[in-house]
Amino acid sequence: MSNRSHRAAPEHTHPDDVPVRTALAALADPVRLQLVRELATTADWEHTCGSFDVPVGKAALSHHFSVLRAAGLIEQRDMGPKRVNRLRRPEFDQRFPGLLDLVLRDRQENGENER
Repeated sequence: MSNRSHRAAPEHTHPDDVPVRTALAALADPVRLQLVRELATTADWEHTCGSFDVPVGKAALSHHFSVLRAAGLIEQRDMGPKRVNRLRRPEFDQRFPGLLDLVLRDRQENGENER
């Protein structure tokens, strides 16, 4: 067995390769939407995976991150023992102009309540 303690680097999908249905499905889930909204308010690489206040366990959170990576919404990298995140806003905005603006504005207009 190897002495490496690092896990495999996450695989990322570039937003140019993402169908609109995949992007919409990723943003439709309340937990994933909360993750995106939190990332939109912080600097790149500031949020570790364990720093989000979401009502799911580690396995479910890992799944949500995987869906967001596959939709081209986030990028992750390991910094020491922690995995950090960034919202791929410039790339995603180029592929889907205005979509993130709508998602983020919807929260501001409707407050904390989701329909």
